[in-house]
Amino acid sequence: MLYKAQPGKMNYGEAIGILLLDFFAPFIPGDVGNASTYKYPVRYKLVEGLTFDRLLNKDKTALEILLKAAKELQTEGVRAITADCGFFALFQKEVSEALDIPVFLSSLLQAPFISTIIGKGKKVGIISAVASSLDKTFFDAVNMDPANVIVKGLENTEHFSKYGVEETGVFDSDLVEAEVVEIATNMVKENPDIKAILLECSMLPPYGKAVQEATGLPVFDFITMIDHVYSAVVKKKYEGFM
Repeated sequence: MLYKAQPGKMNYGEAIGILLLDFFAPFIPGDVGNASTYKYPVRYKLVEGLTFDRLLNKDKTALEILLKAAKELQTEGVRAITADCGFFALFQKEVSEALDIPVFLSSLLQAPFISTIIGKGKKVGIISAVASSLDKTFFDAVNMDPANVIVKGLENTEHFSKYGVEETGVFDSDLVEAEVVEIATNMVKENPDIKAILLECSMLPPYGKAVQEATGLPVFDFITMIDHVYSAVVKKKYEGFM
């Protein structure tokens, strides 16, 4: 087999590129920012200067530095690009139009798909880091009707808010899990028409299993999305017998 070097590419085998917020937090296994979360290599790129506050405040002036980082990942050879915050939806259309490879910046991109598979008249329950900022602007960016979702946030919790919003840099994972599960169970109890849950924040996938066990519902998150796209850009050969 003949192999040819690709211009600008210094290493190979990383199909998924991940754009990182300029954010201070420990990324545990299951978090988008922890490479051991995946069964395949990923390539990270810090978008220096793009803070969580800028996303929450819909600061479109951040587009330039985001595009620069995304184009660098594309040049370095990744096959698709994601990010580590659901609020990156703010830039989904601009970045996907500017690049030549698939771009899926926000976990919220799964919302229309989830809404379709659970059927008309049923709701997608979304747990967000900051529900008060997750408005129509972000749902329009992913082509989702806000009328089909119920959003609950973690911004007023005792433990998650400290590290997931205020960036204290330390947290107790067991205490955060309890908060996420409580939010999920209360949300479903109050809204029995919720038939699936979507975890918006990139820090929440570690708690997806606990949420599913507590609610009995399908749970989608950043990792379900990344694994899905990976399976499309890196096809496997099937082996078996008849």
